[in-house]
Amino acid sequence: MVNGKMCISAGNDEMMCRIDPNVFEAALEKNGCRPMIHSGRTMKGFVFVNEENLHNKKEFNYWINLALDFNRKAKTSVKKKS
Repeated sequence: MVNGKMCISAGNDEMMCRIDPNVFEAALEKNGCRPMIHSGRTMKGFVFVNEENLHNKKEFNYWINLALDFNRKAKTSVKKKS
């Protein structure tokens, strides 16, 4: 979470990044990138990047910066009442 908004999540062998939906299709063309699919629906703006494609600082920073850039523009989610 960055600024109260989902941004990046690290898993066992991949990293999830929330990115600008406007660059979603271009991001999917990068090696090791796949869309997030939730309940059979593609979540435009969320991608998974395989760890095999994060071995150098330039590649890692590309995805981190893409997520952080969108985070500035993303709306904060409305919290559910418990």
